[in-house]
Amino acid sequence: MDGSVVTGRIWVLSDQKGKLIEDIDTDQIYHNAFLHITEISEMGQHALNNLEGWKDFPQKARPGDIIIAGRNFGAGSSRQQAVDCFVSLKVGLVIAPSFGAIYFRNAVNSGFPILNCAELEEMVAQRILETGDEVEINFQTGEGKNISKADSFKVEPMSAVQYDIFKAGGLFEYGKLVS
Repeated sequence: MDGSVVTGRIWVLSDQKGKLIEDIDTDQIYHNAFLHITEISEMGQHALNNLEGWKDFPQKARPGDIIIAGRNFGAGSSRQQAVDCFVSLKVGLVIAPSFGAIYFRNAVNSGFPILNCAELEEMVAQRILETGDEVEINFQTGEGKNISKADSFKVEPMSAVQYDIFKAGGLFEYGKLVS
């Protein structure tokens, strides 16, 4: 594969009623109690540590896993660790209907893949996407395939610049290529 397609097991961040959790802020993603940790490789063990019901995510996550979340994922502060903890765990992608503006920028600048999907809540409600399903998503076309259920779906593809930064491995590496 050329890197434009990711395949992984999904984790649907939902409440006890099965509704996507909205407004997950950077403190819930990566608690301020761990800001003293500076090595990205050590940050993963604290991912979602402050999100009720998801404290054991780091122990269950595998490289390539895909996180599905509700609107305004990454709201709040400009905490880079909230992106880096997923990089540490080798999470393959985060999909949400929308992201906090600073979180979105931090993820793009880091070359960490995140995609918007306005219909995500409906797809979860209809059980098109469920925790444990294996999916394949093309970053450039937005085409998704639930391999576990033979369902297809769409997400917003990466913009050309976002994809170029992702392929380069982050904004600084991208800057070296275009200067």
